[in-house]
Amino acid sequence: MVDFLCGLGAAAGEGRQRRIRMAMLEKLLEFLRQNQVGFTHHVHPTAFTAREIAALEHVPPHEFAKTVVYHGDAGYGMAVMPADRKLDLQELRVLLGWNRVRLATESELASLFCECDLGAMPPFGNLCNMPVYVDSSLGSEEVIAFNAGTHRDVILLKYKDWERLVSPIVMPLARGVAA
Repeated sequence: MVDFLCGLGAAAGEGRQRRIRMAMLEKLLEFLRQNQVGFTHHVHPTAFTAREIAALEHVPPHEFAKTVVYHGDAGYGMAVMPADRKLDLQELRVLLGWNRVRLATESELASLFCECDLGAMPPFGNLCNMPVYVDSSLGSEEVIAFNAGTHRDVILLKYKDWERLVSPIVMPLARGVAA
């Protein structure tokens, strides 16, 4: 099994940080190979938002799976939804029966996912002991694309393969956003 847990502090040098971030990509690719999943790996110019990446990859925004990390009563988790949708924190809180839920801060993300560029974590919370919830609208897509740990790397694979590997809880947790 590929180990995705982070163990480094913020004192690592920039060169080491880049190697660590590439390690996430390599671990993810190895995990997909170990599980005999067909996938495509693309490298694109640096981009930071899910919609920007979808445009660079020529993928419709509803096929690009963005990962949002939250913190609630039971700890951290991942919410995965199409790039053209927005997490409804109130709906997530109600569906989970929690008192509180909020987005993870940048410093929390940096600590939780030190092997990734900030905000470029792949939607594989199961590999770092985080529950994964996916918006029900993403399940209608045959193929999804997502960040692979950097702001330049993207993986495309069949939704059904991702679902089999991650075993997410499917629920309506996002709403549409203006174009």
